[in-house]
Amino acid sequence: MNPAFIPTRRPPTTRLTYTITASSEHSHRYVPENILINAPDDHSSRWSGVHEGSNVKQWLLLRLDLPSVVESITFGKVNHPCNVKEFKIYVGMTEAHMTEILHAGLKNDAIPETFPLRHINSAGVCFPSLFLKIVPLSAHSPSFHVSIWYVALAGISDETFIREVKAKYDDHRETAALRHILKHLRKRRFLAPFKSIIANSGVEVEHPLVTQLYDGLVSKGDWLEAESVLTRASSQGLFDAYLHSTQPHSVWRRIYGLDPDGDVPSRRGGHAMCIDEASGLIYMFGGWDGQKSLDDFWSYSIPEDRWRVLSRSASKDKGGPGPRSCHKLVFDSKLGVIYLLGRLSESDSITEDNMDFYRYHVKGPNAGSWVLLSGDTASSGGPPLIFDHQMAMDSAAQVLYVCGGRVNDSRAGESRYSGLYSYDVATNKWRLLQPTTNLGAPQPAISRRLGHIMVFDPKGRVLYVFAGMEEEKYLSDMYAYHLDTNIVTELFSNFTASGGPDAAFAQRAVIDPSLQEIYLNCGLTRSQQSFLPRLDSDSMNWLFRYGDNQRVWSKILPEEARENAEHTIQQPRARYAHQMVYDSRTKTVYLHGGNAGRMLDPGSPDGGRDGLSEHRLDDFWSMQLKRPRPEEIARRAILEVRCQQFREMCRDSPPVKALRFLQTEVAEVVDHACPTESNTFRELLTHLLSGQINVPSRSTGDATATMVIASSPHTDLTKDSQGESSGVSGDDRLSQEIFEQRTEVFERLLAFFPPDATEPKSDLIDLIDWCEESIHD
Repeated sequence: MNPAFIPTRRPPTTRLTYTITASSEHSHRYVPENILINAPDDHSSRWSGVHEGSNVKQWLLLRLDLPSVVESITFGKVNHPCNVKEFKIYVGMTEAHMTEILHAGLKNDAIPETFPLRHINSAGVCFPSLFLKIVPLSAHSPSFHVSIWYVALAGISDETFIREVKAKYDDHRETAALRHILKHLRKRRFLAPFKSIIANSGVEVEHPLVTQLYDGLVSKGDWLEAESVLTRASSQGLFDAYLHSTQPHSVWRRIYGLDPDGDVPSRRGGHAMCIDEASGLIYMFGGWDGQKSLDDFWSYSIPEDRWRVLSRSASKDKGGPGPRSCHKLVFDSKLGVIYLLGRLSESDSITEDNMDFYRYHVKGPNAGSWVLLSGDTASSGGPPLIFDHQMAMDSAAQVLYVCGGRVNDSRAGESRYSGLYSYDVATNKWRLLQPTTNLGAPQPAISRRLGHIMVFDPKGRVLYVFAGMEEEKYLSDMYAYHLDTNIVTELFSNFTASGGPDAAFAQRAVIDPSLQEIYLNCGLTRSQQSFLPRLDSDSMNWLFRYGDNQRVWSKILPEEARENAEHTIQQPRARYAHQMVYDSRTKTVYLHGGNAGRMLDPGSPDGGRDGLSEHRLDDFWSMQLKRPRPEEIARRAILEVRCQQFREMCRDSPPVKALRFLQTEVAEVVDHACPTESNTFRELLTHLLSGQINVPSRSTGDATATMVIASSPHTDLTKDSQGESSGVSGDDRLSQEIFEQRTEVFERLLAFFPPDATEPKSDLIDLIDWCEESIHD
């Protein structure tokens, strides 16, 4: 309902200057002003609190020289037990009213850490700050005084920009206050002042359809109108946000398409795939079949469900690449070309192999031809020969990104890893990217790894890098690399501890930028009891929702078995070193091949040689996430309305009429295969036949509650200007019961609507306690 208030003209991010305006007591010479100076070699250049332990609140209050939008904070550090381990950040325009914007932790090392700071609220409104408060919660060693060495802030302080931000933020706060007042007045049936405020301010408490729902359901008990509003809300997409927040279930389908000769790509792992979404074509190259590396090249037509072999041996084609595995392909939708990079070297030579770099033309006059772009990318500033790396293509900017991977170098005594590179298509130039803070200070780069994930969000222009392996350690960290600012942010140091999947190697993931979701299919993991890798078939698929206001992991559950279902639920077996691509138009994941682990008889020891006893796959699958359809949400909402209508019929209507309504109107919108809904329906019937007053009320969750049945089936509960109820039958107490019941149903229905389309979730009366507590805090 309310648009996001973010100014379109965005000045560049700069360093923000500040002074120390107040602090809790400090220890000896370790005064707060020390954090203004970045002197890592001076162990006295720090602020230290006077108290040890975490039982006493300690803090630093910074005042910015100019009101600003604070975007990030950087902590300079020295490796010391006194370092802050956990902290919170608050900001505000005044010292008395500050909002928590970050709760995070610092590592105990000498590497500076930068954290993005929330500067846009949940309504999408950018807010300014004049004060910033740092509250250390604990030190790395509880016996030391907590210390902060250096703090730098970055953001926007442009005067014109801040003036616009502040004006829009103040307007948002005024509107939000009025909306809370309007909700309070309507909930207490003071409709005269409610209508007066709307008429004079022009503020809407909610989306017009939600207002119509309130009038039909709560004020008038016009059940048909309420149902009509819900149907229109569904058709207008107002339930879409709720749909995408529901628990998804994976629906897998085995694909059996062949080529004209009845062939399909052979069993393999470590191959590469990419997709041309516009043409509906998936491309596959190479891999390892357990005996040798492959150089065959295939395409699969999604509309035709047919494979086509483009080359049985690309190395025999003019300019074509040789056999390889652990390489990567990406598709450039702008030029209609495929890029191929990397391979696992099979050479035992002490001489380091070179990295070749190829382009394949899918369209245009050169369609079907390979071009060797470079025989040695390292010689032109690119990565050396690597394998198990990741690639992503920014087609709009014509830049290719390569991240991580292990360097093929038999001379090295220890493993070497590659960094983050970009390749400019127009200039044919490589560049090693060294992420820096927006203050120019070095910051920790994405840690070295192979067999990891990297996906590109073209809308936010962010690379997400996570998981994989470093040396023998499986990783569960996650980073966001912002292309436009060259800033890398650690999103999770351990996403497993935040409800995500286990640390894994050789897993695969794809991204849907429009939904802001990443879909992960797990690879090799390790149990806590064993160092040996394993495949976990119980936690194969995960979903990660990202965005300004959410970073949430959730497991993708298998398709639900339905009673009397005719088809058998299919699902691919657990694997690693497979390949996945995603068609964002049809929201479909495609998975092929991989390694299912060693083929062993039950009870046999795992002593086979690599490559001979591992089971490689040639199966091909598609997967779509099953969520409720808008029509399903409308059905659930209408069921809520009809249940309330039935409750009001039970008291004043003849039992036969109520029973007929239950068996026809209510029964037709009940999902009798759903245990919760079926049980609620039976309880409604039981209560009707037993003549009890209390009838179960169905909620949007799994639980059922009991509500007191009230009066007439079509009572108008609107109050007149003097606050008296008009059209109410019975006494005021009974009318209030009806009103409260209908209001509860209305508020449950609001769960199906997006937050910006509904009245505020919080109640004005609940804010009173918070305000009073804040005053005395």
